[in-house]
Amino acid sequence: MVQEKKLVDEVSGWLRAYDDGSVDRTWTGPPEVKFMAEAVPPHEDFIEGVATRDVTIDSNSGLRVRIYLPEQVLTAKTKLPILLHFHGGGFCISQADWYMYYHIYARLARSVPAICVSVYLRLAPENKLPAACDDGYATLLWLKSLAKGESHEPWLNDHADFNRVFLIGDSSGGNIVHQVAVRAGNLDLSPLRLAGGIPIHPGFVRAERSKSELEQPESPFLTLDMVDKFLALALPIGSTKDHPITCPMGPSAPAMEGLNLPPFLFCVAEKDLIKDTEMEYYEAMRNANKEVELLISPGMGHSFYLNKIAVDMDPNYAAQTASLIAGIKEFVNNH
Repeated sequence: MVQEKKLVDEVSGWLRAYDDGSVDRTWTGPPEVKFMAEAVPPHEDFIEGVATRDVTIDSNSGLRVRIYLPEQVLTAKTKLPILLHFHGGGFCISQADWYMYYHIYARLARSVPAICVSVYLRLAPENKLPAACDDGYATLLWLKSLAKGESHEPWLNDHADFNRVFLIGDSSGGNIVHQVAVRAGNLDLSPLRLAGGIPIHPGFVRAERSKSELEQPESPFLTLDMVDKFLALALPIGSTKDHPITCPMGPSAPAMEGLNLPPFLFCVAEKDLIKDTEMEYYEAMRNANKEVELLISPGMGHSFYLNKIAVDMDPNYAAQTASLIAGIKEFVNNH
């Protein structure tokens, strides 16, 4: 007789985990937003000014990236900076090729302009942390191998400026920006140079609820249930949200003062559920005399710019998304 598998945990709409270890990530929320979580196939011809390709960078592990090449490379007098992107999703959901990332990172690649390299991160609970951080770091080392001529990827070797590599990440991807920057600070990356880090609404939290978690409105991209359940599934067994990956400003994490970090552009949404702990990280960076700029999006919630429907329909969302992109462009151009 076939044993029925039992549902162990569920994150509304996004994920169902079963007692046999399997995970179902079929979208079960409102059908009208399903398109944002659907894969966009790569296209090596330029569509709206951007071409994309998927590249396997480690044949042993199967680690892959999606590269966004802006059409400006054809006329650029100089090589373009690299944005090394880590997607969000609480370490448990989403992919580098999802439409919600495609629409914003194609736009960012065009606007800066820069070549964006977005990592297909391993997901929890099948691959618990630090797996996703390891993937981000491995991709930085791959870029170093390209810069040294030890491996070759024509879009990057022909068009990228390895002296201007920026780490960028949304939500839990912002946590990975910090972790990869910390590891890179102990390494000679030359001839590659890590020019900056751009955590956008990073998932920095504590085990204890913050004031903003209790008071700010929940959004489609972040609810307290998502924070709690995704992190419980992602963190190593026995860990709490005070783990260094989710609480890099806490006592379990290495002291900020001792870290060798590049300049940071730290992006916060005014109405983010986890704004208080994000700001705690920002203050810890400042107190440690790290070079950090703050970009606040007034009136906005967590990862608002990924919500293509709102960006298209609501002039305020559109304006704040444009401001965020302009801030990132200015930071990259200044470094």
